[in-house]
Amino acid sequence: MASIWDYPTSLVQANRDLVGYDVEATDGHIGKIDEASNDAGRAHLVVDTGFWIFGKKRLIPAGVVRSIDDDYQKVHIGLTKDEVKSAPDFDEQRRDYRDEYDTYYAPFGSQRTSF
Repeated sequence: MASIWDYPTSLVQANRDLVGYDVEATDGHIGKIDEASNDAGRAHLVVDTGFWIFGKKRLIPAGVVRSIDDDYQKVHIGLTKDEVKSAPDFDEQRRDYRDEYDTYYAPFGSQRTSF
């Protein structure tokens, strides 16, 4: 089974730049991608939620991405708005996110087979 930190195999595409794409949760729009990493085993999106969560950013592991629509520049994720809102705040000064995010996103890793 792939890690929650890897894109689903069907979505892997070399040199794809997702910065600026809109992000859609299962129940609506949550923000725009501010930063994206494609590093194997550490792939993630940093989403700027704008005023929706008072300007907070959220780090979202690549494994929850369900689809990418390049024509409309949208990324669909398999999380609800509340699940994103409840995630730990992303701190640009603190890049050692793995333990905190591994704990929070662990339950979502078991849902990957439906992606």
